[in-house]
Amino acid sequence: MGCGSCSTGGGCTPNGCKSNGSCGTGGCQTMEVHDWLSNLDMPSNYKPFQVTEIKFKGSRKEFFLNTDNIYLEIGDLVAVEGPTGGFDVGHVSLTGELVRIQMKRRKTSLDQVTKKIYRKATEADVEKWNAAKGMEWETMHKARKLALDLRLSMKISDVDYQADKTKATFFYTADGRVDFRELIKKMAESFRIRIEMRQIGMRQEAGRLGGIGSCGRELCCSTWLTNFKTVSTAAARYQNLSLNTLKLAGQCGKLKCCLNYELDTYLDALKDIPDRIENLDTEAGYARHQKTDIFKKIMWFSYQGDENWIPVKATRVKEIMAMNKAGKKAPNLKEEAVQIAAPVIVEKSFDYENVVGQDSLTRLDERSRGKNNQNRNQKNRNKNDNRRDRVSAGEKNAGPNSKPQQGGQKSQQGGKPQQNGPKSQNAGPKPQQQAVPRPQHVNGPKPQGNNPKQKPVVRPEGALNAEGIKPEQSKNKNRNNRRKNNNRRNNNNGSENKPAAE
Repeated sequence: MGCGSCSTGGGCTPNGCKSNGSCGTGGCQTMEVHDWLSNLDMPSNYKPFQVTEIKFKGSRKEFFLNTDNIYLEIGDLVAVEGPTGGFDVGHVSLTGELVRIQMKRRKTSLDQVTKKIYRKATEADVEKWNAAKGMEWETMHKARKLALDLRLSMKISDVDYQADKTKATFFYTADGRVDFRELIKKMAESFRIRIEMRQIGMRQEAGRLGGIGSCGRELCCSTWLTNFKTVSTAAARYQNLSLNTLKLAGQCGKLKCCLNYELDTYLDALKDIPDRIENLDTEAGYARHQKTDIFKKIMWFSYQGDENWIPVKATRVKEIMAMNKAGKKAPNLKEEAVQIAAPVIVEKSFDYENVVGQDSLTRLDERSRGKNNQNRNQKNRNKNDNRRDRVSAGEKNAGPNSKPQQGGQKSQQGGKPQQNGPKSQNAGPKPQQQAVPRPQHVNGPKPQGNNPKQKPVVRPEGALNAEGIKPEQSKNKNRNNRRKNNNRRNNNNGSENKPAAE
């Protein structure tokens, strides 16, 4: 199980690691080395190598003597001799013959290893060690405040306590030399421990603190990179990268270490490409260099006033440059252009049968958009149909014999209408009526005295027949005309003003 949660946390055993920190993938601890000799059987007369590699906080590794031949495995917590007395606690990172190879790699002789391993860490040792590690965060912030009060141009980035709380190492970064003698006096008075100040570079600070790079992976300096080589802007020029400091700089503020990873490959490919490329003199004019594909060894040129770029092989460019030096002009580059194949579009092939059609992540959005469009179109159609019905009803009501409807008109009094006449029907939506009440005429119709029990027929106001005209409108008009004529005759004869009987 490869755990990445412990790369910056003091070298403790990762949570959930069932192999006590000795994972087969080597991903539990920072700068971990895979012990490929662990599964091999050693000879019967083999004596184990007495030197053991111990890892501490911040990828610090040191060699210690196992004089008591304590059985140790990778990931065990051990109490070792401190650099200036006392004891410290660390993890076993490597044992056996691989330690001998690591000592040769670091150019460390056996005589230089003097500190010893005391014992496996007991519960009391682990409690003291955890208590010391818990004080580091608060101590670092107090030290930063003291440095600000003294106006020192330095940044304290990390603090490492010894397990017995007798010594603390402060790691800081600064642009130049810093006189921190007064700072050490104040820190010794407040913390009551021995203090060691150690200046580190920006890259070492990023390696101790850790983080995620622009590539999305953990920083190389905090996982596996131990030696820091100088990185210059020439590496970016050789790789045709834009000289943008925001893109080329890492979290430490310096140029990224990964710029050196592919530099040798680019330098080998650039051997077949001319260094100084000048304008090529051809029969069609001077051709200007635009760009170069280093690995395909193709160079693009363009003529003045022509936006099309002409691809030419690097070997042919060298020949043209030699011809120009001899005073000869090369033929038109368009005749020697390289035919570049168009990119092949590979169709997606699924190894399963798409039954429910869930290939696209935006399939639900497309369906909702289609439904919304259909609903909008249906609403627009309904609105248009309603408008057409209203216009047609208005045209029918505005006939030559029709009159505007009177708002608040009371029900017609008198006899019942003919039963066999046309029934009132609602032909579509009702037209808008003008609801303005008008007073009834003085000489209006009165109920007939012959049949007092007869009640007037009440019809809904605004009811129309199939032709859009009230069925009683023409009948009322004729009746009113007859009554007016009778009233005139009676007035002339001196008779009473009574409506004529029908």
